[in-house]
Amino acid sequence: MLSIRQLAKTYAGPRQRTVLSGVDLELVPGDYVAVMGESGIGKSTLLNLIAGLDQPDAGSIALDGVELTTLDDDALTELRRVKMGFVFQAFHVLPYLNVAQNVGLPLSLVGTPDATAMQRVTSILVSVGLADRAASMPRELSGGELQRVAIARALVHGPRLVLADEPTGNLDPESAGQVLRLLRDQVKANDAAGILVTHSRAAAETADRILMLSRDGLRSVSG
Repeated sequence: MLSIRQLAKTYAGPRQRTVLSGVDLELVPGDYVAVMGESGIGKSTLLNLIAGLDQPDAGSIALDGVELTTLDDDALTELRRVKMGFVFQAFHVLPYLNVAQNVGLPLSLVGTPDATAMQRVTSILVSVGLADRAASMPRELSGGELQRVAIARALVHGPRLVLADEPTGNLDPESAGQVLRLLRDQVKANDAAGILVTHSRAAAETADRILMLSRDGLRSVSG
């Protein structure tokens, strides 16, 4: 489903810096992996490349057989809307929309009919334990609840790939544990694949496999 081969990225400048080199990764539906590595090693850069938000200097990234490096900006935007879901450390929940409206945004972007969108939003809110919060505004929710909204929004349109960048960095340990379990379970329930980038070993251990990112690429350290 996701195939990454010999991915490399270098940032030019007075002090040219190679961030990624020789990165290989293969994921199939149901795979949920964690990527760890020292600060500045390129974990977020890797997610940006996979999402098509940045271009590699070498290598290939294919999602469902489509080579991302050959797509123009419009095609990449459409691919992200349809086939990817994103969860960030900062929840990025829009404060002027209620929970249901926030969760339904990806469906609006791809033109899902209102009746179908309402059904999907209701279903995913039940799955993440927020059915009774559909009409609530973000300011009324806890940090853990906001991140559950973000997870529901990331999955409501049935993406093939979910990318999570330090999704529990702003949460207390109890809320973090609940969110991590929910994220893993929902990725698998939707038969998607997921990549969790984290500095936390405890968070990483909720994944099927832990991969360590270094200057030499990705290597498995568990699973």
